[in-house]
Order: sequence, then structure tokens, then C-alpha cells
Amino acid sequence: MLVVDDDFMVAKLHSRYVSATEGFRVVGVAHNGAEALRAAERLRPDLVLLDVYLPDMDGISVLRELRAAEERDERRGSADALIITAARDAAIVRSALRAGALHYLIKPFNQAALQEQLRHIASLRSRLDRLDEARQEDVDQIFGTRPPGSRELPKGLAAHTAELVERILREHPGDLSASECAQAGSLSRVSARRYLEYFVETGRVAVTLRYGGTGRPERRYRRIG
Repeated sequence: MLVVDDDFMVAKLHSRYVSATEGFRVVGVAHNGAEALRAAERLRPDLVLLDVYLPDMDGISVLRELRAAEERDERRGSADALIITAARDAAIVRSALRAGALHYLIKPFNQAALQEQLRHIASLRSRLDRLDEARQEDVDQIFGTRPPGSRELPKGLAAHTAELVERILREHPGDLSASECAQAGSLSRVSARRYLEYFVETGRVAVTLRYGGTGRPERRYRRIG
């Protein structure tokens, strides 16, 4: 990862946050736009942590230059960009989105907030790496959730119940069983399990087996991303 911030201490702090995140490593630091472009050309990072307010050019322009350089050189890999800035202007957020930023994190933020975004990026990359052909559910997961009720559910499943089970998964720390999900949502265990298994099939939920006493192992469900 390339960290770009005009404040030396902030860049050092963010680099420390990144280095403490499993699977991520800082390969370079830049403090202005021109330096960032040179570093990106030399280091070829796969992710850029990019501030908007830089002394020579704004971060959105840096991102546009990076995209243009990638288009000119087909051998050059494409770098994802995570915008980190104090800018709250909606026009800047819109510009970052149009320039190809993967996400936008508003300063000040703590280590946990940045690490959450980094883990989300890692999850998206892992999902894409596993795909040969994308289903609509895969696309929805990568680009963001579709409006409520817009997903096509299998026959017998209702959108409002699916949303309820998704909310339970989001709010429940760690994993949970079908029985625990049913109790939290005032559903039958059979109904809760049908929705949980559907989410497993569509890649939104991971399932693990917990072995205990006699009988079959308990299936435990955990939301992905």
C-alpha cells in the first residue's frame, strides 16, 4: 500500500494502522501529488490511501492521473484507492466516486475504522478472485446492497423476512445458530434456517460446524463483510 498525506505525522500514524492490519503492508509514503504519482509508478502498489488536500494538487486529480497512467500502460496493474480526508463536501464525495475511489473515509477516524475498511477491501478482492462468472448476488455484494425488496428471492422466501434475518446477522456479534436467529426474530427454527442457508448459498453468510455432545454438529452462521 502507498500512503499519501501532506501531514508527516498523520501519514506515519496511518502507516502504523495499516501495518497492524493482517494482510496489508506499507510499501511507500508520499506527501504531495507529484511524489505520489512518482511513487505509484515506481512501486506499483495495489492500494493507495489517498488524502484529498495536498499542497500541489488535490487527491481526486491524483487519482484521475493514476487511472490515466494505467490506461496508457496495459502492463501496469490497477491500484484501488481509499480516500481519507476531512472534506465533507458532497461534491468532493461525488468526484471521488466518479474518479474510481473504492471508498471514502472522513477524518478524524480511529484505527478500528480504518482497519474495518481495509478488511472490507480484502474481502471484496477475495470474492472477485474466486469468481469466474458473477451472479447478481455477487455483483450486489461488490457494488453495494440493492434497495430493499429489489433482490429476487427463491419461491417461498419473503423480502421482509430476509431483511429481518440480515439485520439479526448484522447486529449479532460473532456467529449464531438457526435457533438463536429464530428466537431473536420471533421466527420458527425451520424458517430461520431456510433464510440462513439461502444466504450461505449466495455468499453473504459463512457457516461453520460446532461439535459438542451426541448427535449432529450444530451449524453456526456468520455474516461475511
